[in-house]
Amino acid sequence: MDPLSEVLHSIRLKGGVFLSAQLTAPWCIGVKITPDDCARFLAKPAQVIAYHVVTEGGLLVGLQREPMIEVRAGEIVLFPQNDPHTLASAPGIKPVSAFDLMQSSADGSFHRISHGGGGAVTHFFCGFLASEETYNPLMLTLPKALKIDVRRGGSREWIEASVRFAAGELAEGRLASSSVMARLSESLLTEAIRQHSSTLAEEDMGWLKGLRDPQVGRALALVHQRISAPWSVESLAREVALSRSAFVERFTSLVGMPPIRYLTVWRLQTAKVNLLETSKTIAQLAHIVGYESVEAFSRAFKREYGLSPAQWKDRHSPK
Repeated sequence: MDPLSEVLHSIRLKGGVFLSAQLTAPWCIGVKITPDDCARFLAKPAQVIAYHVVTEGGLLVGLQREPMIEVRAGEIVLFPQNDPHTLASAPGIKPVSAFDLMQSSADGSFHRISHGGGGAVTHFFCGFLASEETYNPLMLTLPKALKIDVRRGGSREWIEASVRFAAGELAEGRLASSSVMARLSESLLTEAIRQHSSTLAEEDMGWLKGLRDPQVGRALALVHQRISAPWSVESLAREVALSRSAFVERFTSLVGMPPIRYLTVWRLQTAKVNLLETSKTIAQLAHIVGYESVEAFSRAFKREYGLSPAQWKDRHSPK
């Protein structure tokens, strides 16, 4: 497994296809995937990535303050931050809420939309990738939308077969198996990130640059998979078969900070999000993110954010 796949695997993505839409021009719908759309697959998704698979015709994707994106049959568009967006047959058409157009199956497990003015047909499926993990820096480095052509790329045959399977199950009134959708989820995002990174200039790579390096990418995968492990510079260097000095130099130059600083930031960011989004105690969180004591965790947290974990939670919790 390559480093990118390992990091994505550590997010423990699940996925599902829940909507089949057939629209005829002119049309425009507003879309926002909610946790309720994921309920049959994942009880409490903390991260949601929406995606649309176009199987016939084409559409324009609209995002606030972003240029429109054209997506044709055989292409998939993903939304790493699950931003609200519009899908349309042409510019300038007033959107209708997709939610208002949905027709549910008898058991509510999937939906269909049939809408439009009777012109050219566009057919697409809506799905999601979701995780219960509350923080992952990879998601923060990605643009609002990623378009991939499933007809090219290393995972092409698997992605095409899985999309056809999911679409066929939906057309027959069934949900695709969770194991197939989980693997499809990882494959879609991996392929999207690979195609996206191939278009970037070297100076724009940022965190992705580290993932592309075999040794640094492997180190990133290790700390993401085992956040609570007692990592040291020496143990990480040993895992990736580099000397201590060579590892620190390469990691810092590619990721932008030393490896232990990166580990600390990721642990504390993970803890910070969990303070608001879970009922775990501070002692439990300290253990989960790799601190041997509540005191050590609290000192590190206060150095980073200027407040103790309890003070930070009290200040930022919804009133």
